[in-house]
Amino acid sequence: MISSSEYGSHFWELLVTVDHQHEEVQKEFLLQVTGDLHIGGVMLKLVEQIKILQDWSDYALWWEQKKCWLLKTHWTLDKCGVQADAKLLFTTQHKMLRLRLPNMKTVRLKVSFSSVVFKAVSDICKILNIRRSEELSLLKQSEDVLKKKKKKDKNSKEPVPEDILNLCDSPVSSGLSGSPGLYSKTMTPIYDPISGSPASSTITWFSDSPLTEQNCSILALSHPNCSPETLAEMYQPRTLADKAKLNAGWLDSSRSLMEQGILEDDQLHLRFKYYTFFDLNPKYDAVRINQIYEQARWAILLEEIDCTEEEMLIFAALQAYHVSKLSLSSEAQDFTRESEVDEVEAALSNLEVTLEGGNTSNILEDITDIPKLADNLRLVRPRKLSLKTIKPYWFVFKDTSVSYFKNKESAQGEPVEKLNLKGCEVLPDVNVAAKKFGIKLLIPVADGMNEVYLRCENENQYARWMAACVLASKGKTMADSSYHPEVHKILSFLKMKNWTMSSQAVSDPESIDMKPECFVSLRYTKKYKPKQLAARILEAHQNVSEMSLVEAKLRFIQAWQSLPEFGLSYYIVRFKGSKKDDVLGVSYNRLIRIDIATGDPITTWRFSNMKQWNVNWEIRQVAIEFDQNVSIAFTCLSADCKIIHEYIGGYIFLSTRSKDQNETLDEDLFHKLTGGQE
Repeated sequence: MISSSEYGSHFWELLVTVDHQHEEVQKEFLLQVTGDLHIGGVMLKLVEQIKILQDWSDYALWWEQKKCWLLKTHWTLDKCGVQADAKLLFTTQHKMLRLRLPNMKTVRLKVSFSSVVFKAVSDICKILNIRRSEELSLLKQSEDVLKKKKKKDKNSKEPVPEDILNLCDSPVSSGLSGSPGLYSKTMTPIYDPISGSPASSTITWFSDSPLTEQNCSILALSHPNCSPETLAEMYQPRTLADKAKLNAGWLDSSRSLMEQGILEDDQLHLRFKYYTFFDLNPKYDAVRINQIYEQARWAILLEEIDCTEEEMLIFAALQAYHVSKLSLSSEAQDFTRESEVDEVEAALSNLEVTLEGGNTSNILEDITDIPKLADNLRLVRPRKLSLKTIKPYWFVFKDTSVSYFKNKESAQGEPVEKLNLKGCEVLPDVNVAAKKFGIKLLIPVADGMNEVYLRCENENQYARWMAACVLASKGKTMADSSYHPEVHKILSFLKMKNWTMSSQAVSDPESIDMKPECFVSLRYTKKYKPKQLAARILEAHQNVSEMSLVEAKLRFIQAWQSLPEFGLSYYIVRFKGSKKDDVLGVSYNRLIRIDIATGDPITTWRFSNMKQWNVNWEIRQVAIEFDQNVSIAFTCLSADCKIIHEYIGGYIFLSTRSKDQNETLDEDLFHKLTGGQE
């Protein structure tokens, strides 16, 4: 027994609530503790008082008032700041969570509510066999999006119960990290333990993983689209302000789920947050490629990203073909054969680059001969008060600049004008059917953006000049190794668009069992009748009919990446000194200030020119300094400024990745770049 004097001088009472399932046992316990008792000692005292024989290893103390975990068990109560008025909860660290995947399927699994979100997502991706978990994060839908959904649901019939894939037996449920799944640190293919042959990307030995063969196919293979009626009930952004709402709910990667108010069995969205898909490999990334494809597909169907009618039909053709392929038998399962060709081509390409780099006889020539383009193009300058002027000139592209002259003979003298493309916006202005091959350039000037159009004569000329402009906007010249792949990518995309020129017969409509209105956004289902849509999709379909399944998905992703708005996450902000709101677009390599009313870009700032950025947490203002004494500051109105701060730091972190790192990530560097000091 403790005397009253001794009790008063040293001990005090601490109330702890225990989160257990035994109804006959009390849940609140008063512990007699001292300030120098460590957290581990508190838990030991508590377990001794509970007197329930069970595994308590996953339990930890949660401080409700401070919204934080007490995970440093060697710290004393005094060091943690815990006093007699504290309310502690003794609860499990791993809890059930419902995750809506990019393919709109919901999985239910146990996730660590005490680890920071960055680590929790890493564990989730290991269970789901998705490499490069740093590209993904968790999103909580904003209240505005949910309200609009509820309004639509009121007019609809009783909701159909959702089909949830239950992965609650995953290794994470016991506090362990997820299984390595389809890949290993050394990128060694997984082998079938019975036959000894290499396993395919979708069918692997999941002896220690909750993913059975059937479950894996749900994640790695696409399934028929939803009906137009279901599509109409989903949230579809109409304006830039609506698109900004889609990105308001990203969770803080440096804090745990519990710290951000997420409760057990809540539903969150697992999404690709950063649009830099590193080292996509069909042999190891069946699930990852499919989920990227699905995120792209839904973004297009719900009009989260704008595309032309011509582009929409290409996307529809790739989807329609994909679904028709899935209706066939065994080919849908065989990813290995398809990937072998890709790997051989990639290896040959890498070897070619290596050999070219090692050719000493060409070194002097490479240094002295700077690649350039010279050709006849037409220049278009929009006029506010008059018709736009279209004039032919002789254009010369060198380094990162375009100069134009009255004719070829005057190219040795002074140009009419020289345009520096570094930091500009490059947008396609193409209609293949109408033989229109234009390049829209938005060049930064003191008072905004100078708008210029270049008109090319044909596909090949357009591909060369477009690739050069894209590289120049990033500060790269045509000497860069990415120039020729960029030209090839542009040409392949144009070839998909050019279905009217093909001599092949249009595919037999009976061979593809499809409802055309399931493959396009609502705008086009209202514009065309189903038969008209089917005919146009089948016309586009002939250009993709020879592709393998994985190639069709990768082409879809590539076409998505070619859209002008690809990779832009929008936020409503107020710039310092401005009296009106603007939209800030955050991309993998730049920030864009956009007029909220017209949607026109005003100014672009490249990350490559950024010196530093910081946040004033008191007034929630982001401040960024660039080269040439350019500085900006803004407050975020549609989301917490921490989200934009994390986006900038996250993209800079992802730019440091290389294949030599053997898939290990510097998590400390990520938190330094994204965490901030609140």
